[in-house]
Amino acid sequence: MEYKNTDFKKGQPRWCPGCGDHFFLASLHKAMAEIGIAPNNNAVISGIGCSSRLPHYMATYGMNTIHGRAAAIATGCKVANPELEVWQVSGDGDGLAIGGNHFIHANRRNININIILLNNRIYGLTKGQYSPTSPRGFVSKSSPYGTVEDPFRPAELCFGARGHFFARAVATDATGTVEILKAAQRHKGTAVCEILQNCVIFNNGTHDSVYTKEGRAKNAIYLEHGKPMIFGENNEFGLMQEGFGLKVVKIGENGVTEKDILVHDAHCQDNTLQLKLAMMEGPDFPIALGVIRDVEAPTYDDSVTAQIEEIKAKKPYHTFAELLETNDIWTIE
Repeated sequence: MEYKNTDFKKGQPRWCPGCGDHFFLASLHKAMAEIGIAPNNNAVISGIGCSSRLPHYMATYGMNTIHGRAAAIATGCKVANPELEVWQVSGDGDGLAIGGNHFIHANRRNININIILLNNRIYGLTKGQYSPTSPRGFVSKSSPYGTVEDPFRPAELCFGARGHFFARAVATDATGTVEILKAAQRHKGTAVCEILQNCVIFNNGTHDSVYTKEGRAKNAIYLEHGKPMIFGENNEFGLMQEGFGLKVVKIGENGVTEKDILVHDAHCQDNTLQLKLAMMEGPDFPIALGVIRDVEAPTYDDSVTAQIEEIKAKKPYHTFAELLETNDIWTIE
């Protein structure tokens, strides 16, 4: 059966005009329609925050749960009903601060859920406090003289927790966002999608370098498995290896040809190069977008199901009534 975007829409979103959540919601509706899984076979789970209102606008199963616990609820949802396609939606505060422990263990366990991390580097719902992804020196209501902390970088945290899938998109880039959401759904295991978006009220402009199409042409690189890492407004730049790091080169200069450019391997088990790509920052390097890592591994939910079936096969009982009959039985007359 074919689905339309409208099949997944519900309600009137209550976000500030221009909020990145609007852009992402439209992309999620489109991605789900293209994936083709019925609305009643999808569940969208969130915690607390502006982005965590998203389940209210989905014509799927959904839960707006408690602060930081979306991954725990999503895990239970998937293990209890493996047939459901489970989407977790969290902000950088909900997902990486109070929910940070759940985030790393979801990746470690490799539960077959899709984790969407909407990263605007600020607490929006509580009106502008710095978050775990706010840069050092960031001035906010809770850091009036600038933060004295280094931020989490979601890719680094995901990879450090032995994550097997990481992708990144910009909220205003509908095509790029839809593509990584579809890739996340195809991946069997925990799939983390970082969405770069602005909070127009409290942190507008935090991703300005890539928030427009023109900005992405200059300051981003779209990674595709099996294709050379070329970028620039005219595809004039590329990435090469230099020692243990990367360097930007201009194709055609100093004898550099397209054959010298690194080819992206999202399926490589060794995440060394993938992490270097995910950690690139401007102005010296482009920001990596697309699927950066996509590696197969056993999933937690499949392993739990297989374990249950294995144990059941060894037991003399399979129902509660059969369990009772394994003990001595008396008949009272």
